[in-house]
Amino acid sequence: MPVVVVESPAKAKTINKYLGSDYTVLASYGHVRDLPPKDGSVDTEHDFEMTWEVANDSRKHVAAIAEALKTDDKLILATDPDREGEAISWHLKEALTKRRSIKKTTEVSRVTFNAITKAAVTEAMKNPRDIDAPLVEAYLARRALDYLVGFNLSPVLWRKLPGARSAGRVQSVCLRLIVEREMEIEAFNPREYWQVKAQLATPRGQTFEARLVSLAGKKLDRYDLENATQAEMAVDAVAKRSLKVLSVEAKPASRNPSAPFMTSTLQQEASRKFGMGAKAAMNAAQRLYEAGHITYMRTDGIDMAPEAVSACRDAIAERYGKDYVPSSPRVYKNKAKNAQEAHECIRPTDMTKDAESLRLSESDQRKLYDLIWKRTLACQMEAARLERTTVEIGSDDGQVGLRATGQVVLFDGFLKVYEEGRDEPVEDDDKRLPQIMQGEPAKFDAGALKSEHAKAMEKGTDRGLPAVLSGDGATLGTQSFTNPPPRYTEATLVKKMEELGIGRPSTYASVITTIQDREYVRKEQNRLFPEDKGRIVTIFLLNFFKRYVEYDFTAALEDELDQVSAGAEDYKELLAKFWRDFSAAIAETSDLRISEVLDVLDEALAPQLYPPREDGSDPRICPKCGQGRLHLKTSRTGGFVGCGNYPECTYTRPIAGEGAEGEERLLGEDQGDEIWLKAGRFGPYVQRGEPTPENKKPPRASLPKKGGQFLPGWDPADMTLEKALTLLTMPREVGMHPDGGVVSANLGRFGPYIMHQLPDEEKPVYVNVKEFQEVFEIGMNHAVELLAQKRANPGRGRQTAKALRDMGEHPDGGKISIMEGRYGPYVKWEKVNATLPKDVEPADVTMETVLELIAAKAKKKPAKKAAAKSTATKSTTKKTAAKKPAAKKAAKKD
Repeated sequence: MPVVVVESPAKAKTINKYLGSDYTVLASYGHVRDLPPKDGSVDTEHDFEMTWEVANDSRKHVAAIAEALKTDDKLILATDPDREGEAISWHLKEALTKRRSIKKTTEVSRVTFNAITKAAVTEAMKNPRDIDAPLVEAYLARRALDYLVGFNLSPVLWRKLPGARSAGRVQSVCLRLIVEREMEIEAFNPREYWQVKAQLATPRGQTFEARLVSLAGKKLDRYDLENATQAEMAVDAVAKRSLKVLSVEAKPASRNPSAPFMTSTLQQEASRKFGMGAKAAMNAAQRLYEAGHITYMRTDGIDMAPEAVSACRDAIAERYGKDYVPSSPRVYKNKAKNAQEAHECIRPTDMTKDAESLRLSESDQRKLYDLIWKRTLACQMEAARLERTTVEIGSDDGQVGLRATGQVVLFDGFLKVYEEGRDEPVEDDDKRLPQIMQGEPAKFDAGALKSEHAKAMEKGTDRGLPAVLSGDGATLGTQSFTNPPPRYTEATLVKKMEELGIGRPSTYASVITTIQDREYVRKEQNRLFPEDKGRIVTIFLLNFFKRYVEYDFTAALEDELDQVSAGAEDYKELLAKFWRDFSAAIAETSDLRISEVLDVLDEALAPQLYPPREDGSDPRICPKCGQGRLHLKTSRTGGFVGCGNYPECTYTRPIAGEGAEGEERLLGEDQGDEIWLKAGRFGPYVQRGEPTPENKKPPRASLPKKGGQFLPGWDPADMTLEKALTLLTMPREVGMHPDGGVVSANLGRFGPYIMHQLPDEEKPVYVNVKEFQEVFEIGMNHAVELLAQKRANPGRGRQTAKALRDMGEHPDGGKISIMEGRYGPYVKWEKVNATLPKDVEPADVTMETVLELIAAKAKKKPAKKAAAKSTATKSTTKKTAAKKPAAKKAAKKD
């Protein structure tokens, strides 16, 4: 039987179903070899020879394939149809040859399929080929480049910038994008402008909104109304005039659907619509592909196979009618620069199956499949036909002009199925207008804008008056300010990287994940913020390795790598050219002292670190001692600004600048000690005194939080000396326990608690207390009672689950009960716990429903006994797939 090798056991299981018992299908579990993380793995002195090592986890999988080849003399490498897949096939062939498992008589072939369907797999088996050497060489070049940059540049960072963890060929450029965007935001000066609108009514009593576009016969530009005074005059000018409709123009328009998904656009849309990170989106897509539901998910291509187009058009006609099918198929031009990488778009393998019919249990997979299915159908549907209406309104004297716009959808077309998300909100221009006739009067609708005015005034602004309203309440002027460029989301970052030609679809997810794992970037509310550590690394690289974080250089290198994969360039020549200049840049930094590096970075960051002060004083003079000069410093946790008079003066603040969260504040004195409010890596805290050689860690206490929010009255802005002294009493000794040992109360990461350890206990017992104030007031009697309850019931501090209803005996034996759970009622039978649906009350549930819930829950549990049994059995496809849980996917280098 021929031995077929794929990456993952899930994929092996699906393919084995199509090929049958005539084949042995095994999984490699991703890459089987990699460069060991040590010097010399890429030998720059000997034509960039690369030393490969089979990973410990991969040895047993290679051994299983080698064992199968003892009786089968045909090896079919069926890994993914891209550069990474080609590399895995090459690694397998090399590793098996080295083991002498591939003999001269062994027939080795390579097959690829873009979808795991019976037709695609069967067709692929009829068309075997050799391993694509240029594609493998492109992989070798990328892997060598990443090794040379990471292995040589990361140690420079470790030595020169304490706390920096790594640098990478693509990750450092990606980080630069985020850091530079943050610097743009910090340097941005908002500009005030005002907009005026009126609420008008037709003679038939239907209302609509129009905005002021001309004043005193002059067209208004965005910034022509600069302040409240000018806005008030404009509001008055509109309100005092009679208005009429000058013209009504309706223009037909159409909207075409977006192209089907490729990797980058799928990641962007999953982020926009679901807040799904690039890594999560690719993991879900991988599982959908391995199950045979979608085509291959790593692609630069947007074209669709002719048979898929035909199936798509048939599915549209059947579901929505022939009116939604265009007369001829839509054709999308492929954007991929390299034909080797340009596979078909990401689409469902069966156009007739929507997400509901697949009954996918995992939420991410269900949402992503629904997105792919809708986008694919939409891309072959008719355009949406619209009518855009523009109404011009003016006064008889021509002094004021207003405009109302709206649109009507005449035929929804593809919008019936799908509409692409937007990265940033845009002005709403699709409001439907009432019937408006040219020449008729446009009367003011008195009072209609009063509520909007009230909201604006209530919200207020620290820059001036936020809104002005006319006397009759029908004309409103609102204050606005220009906004800085928005921080990147994962979607907009992927889009920007794609525009610049940085990285490739298979790398986006791993690069964005890496810079977050390195703590260079954090994600909050789906936006990417650079950490101080990330700023310092970026500025260092821009000053000492500028060429290697330039966007053009990185994109040009990607183009050269594409030339290698197309067979048009020698990969070793590319490596030699890169290494010649890069090694020289590394050598230039070897003699740099940390102080010299910090001086350069201090100067480069000066505009952000030391902005002008309002009183005109020197922004580099320490605000605490008034004598020392501020300098950039580094630590294991990143960069900060500190006083040059250390240790006499211990002033520090974040590099975000004075006034940023974290600037220390003197609250007062107590018993001769200064009490400070400071900000640290884990948030604000209060501290008694400053570190000294004798007292390196003075008493400190974090400000209390719950659910990530400061407790009422304990926000940093509300902190007083009295509150700080209260916090600094922690940990508080409650008293001696009757059985021995001190009971103490304290504030922890998860809230207030008491702690006690008996003489014979291995570790302390902790009990959370409900109210924050209790930590300061709790007495011994109550504390001893709480500790006794916890020791009697140690499970997460909760009492034994309460039974709500006894359902009787299970058909297989054992009592069934409905229990009260932390997250709602659930069914309990032996070791199976199944949550009740939210719309089902415990009192209404039937035995039939309960048995269905138990069966569904039991089916999801891993079959441990079957897995253990399979390891002792000779390897066939299904048995081998059971050796490891299907959760361990192929370790792709995304």
